[in-house]
Amino acid sequence: MSTSTLRTPTQHRPVLLAESLAALAIRADGAYVDATFGRGGHSRAILARLGPRGRLIALDRDPQAVESARAIADPRFRIEHAPFSELGRVLDALLARPGAAARVHGVLADLGVSSPQLEDASRGFSFRQDGPLDMRMDPGSGPSAADWLASATEQQIREAIGGYGEERFAQQVTKAIVAARRREPIRRTEQLAAVVAAAVRRGQARRQAGKDPATRTFQALRILVNRELEEVALMLPQAIERLTAGGRLAVISFHSLEDRLVKRVLRACSADRLPRDLPIRARELPQAPLRIAGKALRASAAEIAANPRARSATLRVAERTGALFDASLLQRLIAEHGPEPWRS
Repeated sequence: MSTSTLRTPTQHRPVLLAESLAALAIRADGAYVDATFGRGGHSRAILARLGPRGRLIALDRDPQAVESARAIADPRFRIEHAPFSELGRVLDALLARPGAAARVHGVLADLGVSSPQLEDASRGFSFRQDGPLDMRMDPGSGPSAADWLASATEQQIREAIGGYGEERFAQQVTKAIVAARRREPIRRTEQLAAVVAAAVRRGQARRQAGKDPATRTFQALRILVNRELEEVALMLPQAIERLTAGGRLAVISFHSLEDRLVKRVLRACSADRLPRDLPIRARELPQAPLRIAGKALRASAAEIAANPRARSATLRVAERTGALFDASLLQRLIAEHGPEPWRS
């Protein structure tokens, strides 16, 4: 393969790269999925470990990421413009045999916003530089953050900031936003950041040192606009269902809400739910469809020093067993509690 196929763009550093590759236990002739291509750091590294018969399918809902992926001229690689909640549809369309669902040997999902998205002021993800208050990972899909703030009720805004942002000053921030939008529409990131900063100024001394007061509000709006937790909740059952026995699922999350959801789903699919004191021999216990593969992993001090974004990353890994998996049961479990972990 050409060296250009393997080169990772210098402006983007994939998080927990070595750990992710080890977690997937890549086989040369295997079929793998990068559910969040981003700028392709993980995808290029996976391709480097695949042989001529290997295959990698990547998904991303960001058109810029998809365009970046077009530069990979490799017959073993395929990029699809789709959110990872459509993973099952994409795989079945590309890999399924008649009468059967597609099967792959590994799925990697690097959740959250990518560095290029944060660094591009025109995307509106960052409070550190002024730009349109957009925040959509797919700019052609759904309302922007500005549109949502203009139409949402005070209660909806408070619940979003308090829930998705885990913001202790959610009430003060909400009241400030509602008052500000009466004066003029909030259409710019700089506007919103200033409103939030003023609202939490009194509690600033108690906040985490070095964290901008707008951090949690921007996180909340980004999660809401992109339905990030719902996307994860829809993707995980599809990924588990389409893993072959021995296949690996590796998920990198960047905030506690994502990580709690991933942790809960993996545990639900791997834990023995029967009381231990039942008079049943171990060999008679039903096998779980997943086996947790080691403890949650976090970035080393060296990686964090080189790539500060890695500081909040958590990698969880599970391996598919040969047991039957009923995705509808897991989907009902998620629906009962909601994808938002603070509700459970």
